[in-house]
Amino acid sequence: MAQGSPFNRVTLIVLDGAGIGAMPDAPQWGDAGSDTFGHICESRALRLPNLQSLGLGNIRPLSGVAKIEKPRGCYGKCALKSNGKDTTTGHWEMAGIILERAFPTYPHGFPQTIIDQFIARTHVPGILGNIPASGTEIIKELGEEHLKTGKPIVYTSADSVFQIAAHEEVIPLDRLYEICETARDILRGEHEVGRVIARPFLGKPGSFYRTENRHDYAVPPPRENLLPLLSERGLDVVCIGKIASIYDSTGVTQDLTAKNNDQSIDQTIRALRDDTRGLIFSNLVDFDMLYGHRRDTEGYARALEHFDARLPEIENAMRDGDLVIITADHGNDPTYPGTDHTREYAPLVVFGKRAKSGVNLGTRRSLADIGRTIAENFAVDLKAGESFLDDVSPAIGQ
Repeated sequence: MAQGSPFNRVTLIVLDGAGIGAMPDAPQWGDAGSDTFGHICESRALRLPNLQSLGLGNIRPLSGVAKIEKPRGCYGKCALKSNGKDTTTGHWEMAGIILERAFPTYPHGFPQTIIDQFIARTHVPGILGNIPASGTEIIKELGEEHLKTGKPIVYTSADSVFQIAAHEEVIPLDRLYEICETARDILRGEHEVGRVIARPFLGKPGSFYRTENRHDYAVPPPRENLLPLLSERGLDVVCIGKIASIYDSTGVTQDLTAKNNDQSIDQTIRALRDDTRGLIFSNLVDFDMLYGHRRDTEGYARALEHFDARLPEIENAMRDGDLVIITADHGNDPTYPGTDHTREYAPLVVFGKRAKSGVNLGTRRSLADIGRTIAENFAVDLKAGESFLDDVSPAIGQ
C-alpha cells in the first residue's frame, strides 16, 4: 500500500445504467429529456432513506428524495466524456480510458462478409437472426428453429455487441464459448465491437429461459488504465460481477462471480470483510439488464429500493480506512422510448468512516475523475481525469 494513502481501500460500486439526467449533448444521441433516476422517482413514492442520507437528493432535485442539510456523504455527478453510452465505454472511462471513437453498432445487423466468415471459421450450419433484438424475445421467436437446425442465433442490440444464443443441449457450453472466441478474433478493425457475448439458454418452445452461464469477451483495454497500474504496485484489484470481463481481466487479481444484484452485493460485503488493500470494483447488472432495457419502471424502482435497503450491510462491513464510491456507467431510462441506453450524467456518492461529509463535488467533466481519485490515493500515475481526493480526504491528523 502506498505510504500516506488517505484510504487503505476503495470500493467502487456501479449501478449499471442508473443515470441522473440527460447530458447537454443527449439530443445528438436521440436521448433528449432522458432521466433515469428522475423519471423513476416520479413514477411513484420511492423509499431510498440510506441513499438520501448520503446525499443523493443533494445532487439535483428528485421527487421524493429530498435534499438534506447535513448529508453523511459527498455528492455530485459525472459527465461521460467519451464518444459512446455503453457498458465498456463507461467502465473504461472510470479507469482512465477516454474513447474518441465509439465502438461500432449494427442497427441493421452485421455485414454479410462478417457472417460468412463466422460460419466458415466456426463450422456451424448457418445462423439465425442477425438483427437487433431483445435476448428473451429472440429466443422465444427463433428458439424452436434453433432446436431443429442447430444453427446458433446471432443478434445485436443498441450496444456494440455480437451476441450468440444457443440451447445448452444443442450447442454445449464449451463449444459455445469456443464459437464466441472465434467471433472475437473475427471482429477486429472497423468491426471491433465492444463485446462478444455467449447467451446460453434452456427449456422448450414456449418456455425457453436464459441460464446464468453467460460469458463476455471484451476488447482488451489499453494497458495504461487504473487496474493494471494498481496490481503492478502490489495492490489488490478485486472485481465482482461482469467487471473482470469488461477489462478482459487485465490487472484483475481476484474475480468474484456474481450473476445478479444480490450476488454482487453479497460478494462486495465478502470482499470488504477480507484482508485486502486496494480496489474492490463491483457492478450491479440488474438495473440495466432486467429493468432498463426491458423498460420495466416498477421493477427498476423496486431494485433501487432493494439496493438502498442493503446499503447498511455494506457500511457495516467497512473498516475505518475504507472509502466507497457509488456511480453509474451511463443511463438506461425505463420510461424512454426504445430499448437503448441513454446519454446521461452518472450520479456520484462518496462516503467512508473517516471521509469528509457534506461536500458538493459538483459536475465532474469525466467519469475518469473517479479513476484519477483512486490512483492518487494509492500514488499511481493515471493521466486522464481530475482527482477529487482532497475534497473527500480527512484532515491531517484526523
